[in-house]
Amino acid sequence: MEKKLIIKMIRNCFKQYYSEADSLPMSSNDLEALADRIIQIKIEEPTVDLYEAVNDTVYEFLTG
Repeated sequence: MEKKLIIKMIRNCFKQYYSEADSLPMSSNDLEALADRIIQIKIEEPTVDLYEAVNDTVYEFLTG
């Protein structure tokens, strides 16, 4: 799975919550960790939709 695509999807997901998409409320290390977590979810549960995994992971990050 391509990590760049997942990072782009994470950034797009954050645009739903923050009007300024250029400044994410996270460091680049956090962004990498979220991408790695999503990749791990897809490995553990191959049937889960990638879009759903990204949205759920970003929501957990914001609320958690």
